[in-house]
Amino acid sequence: MFFGYMKSTPTTYVMQYRDGEVVREGAGLSFLYWKPATTLVSVPLSSADVPFAFNEVTRDFQPVTLQGQLTYRVEEPRRLAGLLDYSVTPGGRYRSDDPEKLADRLVQAAQVRARAVVQSLGLREVLVHSDALESKVLAGLADAEAVKALGVQVMAFSVLSIQPTPEMARALEAAAREGLQREADEAIYARRNAAVEQERRIKESELATELVVEERQRQIREAKMAADIAVEEQRSALMERWVQNERQSADARAYSLEQTLAPVRGMDWRTLMATSSNGGDPALNIALAFREMGENAQRIGELNVSPDLLRSLMSNTPPRGNDPTPDTDPNTGRRGHKPPKPGGAAVQTFDPRDR
Repeated sequence: MFFGYMKSTPTTYVMQYRDGEVVREGAGLSFLYWKPATTLVSVPLSSADVPFAFNEVTRDFQPVTLQGQLTYRVEEPRRLAGLLDYSVTPGGRYRSDDPEKLADRLVQAAQVRARAVVQSLGLREVLVHSDALESKVLAGLADAEAVKALGVQVMAFSVLSIQPTPEMARALEAAAREGLQREADEAIYARRNAAVEQERRIKESELATELVVEERQRQIREAKMAADIAVEEQRSALMERWVQNERQSADARAYSLEQTLAPVRGMDWRTLMATSSNGGDPALNIALAFREMGENAQRIGELNVSPDLLRSLMSNTPPRGNDPTPDTDPNTGRRGHKPPKPGGAAVQTFDPRDR
């Protein structure tokens, strides 16, 4: 059959050439064409992902491997069809391998931009700043003339893995491990120092509290001592006043006694005894008489004392006139024995007639 039918998807740009001229073009076209005189060109418009793997050297001469993917889409299919052969057979297969070359050209352009960026950075910077690497490479591809000439837009440049050599990876791991261990030790030391500092602050606070308590206790003791001193001073003043009052009272009594005794100071004591309120007591007078006789004993030749007088003196009872009945003991019936007074000493009298 010499007629063919072409039906494309909305993401496929189709161009129909006849006699070297484009007679029909667009995305998602459907039409019949004369096979012997028609050439069909099909350019995909959908985005595509292209994996890549680069081996580059950093600024400090350390090899690294970059792995990722490149995402692009065709913006100008007519321009791309003018540079690469996208013609298809009636069966829908490309007549050449030019469509596969587009991905290789884009990967090469990305590798050139990535090499320039990697060589400007050190190994550690490349390993930890992949986002900066991606942004710089993507900006370089957007401005690349080779990419613009193809009519392609690079949508994304993603680095999925950056690997140094195994020896360098182990060295970096050891250095990072030591650094982390050092940071852990520093954190432990910092925590211990913080604990020691906190303990020191607590001790200082406790000591300050103890000092305040001691100061308050000292003030309390001083206040008590001051109160005791004030009390003792008042007591001393009271004692002084009491002594002064007692002295004045004694002086007053002495003066009163002296004034009382002044009139009789030169008189004989016998006279005073006779003129006293007890001067009329017969027993006292008899006692004074006996005292006088004792003082003048050398002058007395003979002294006779009647039993009644002795009995009256010994019993401390004056004679009862002409009563001839002597005191008789109710228990013994003997005369001259009188029971002692309650609370007093027993006095025994002697009667010569009892012999």
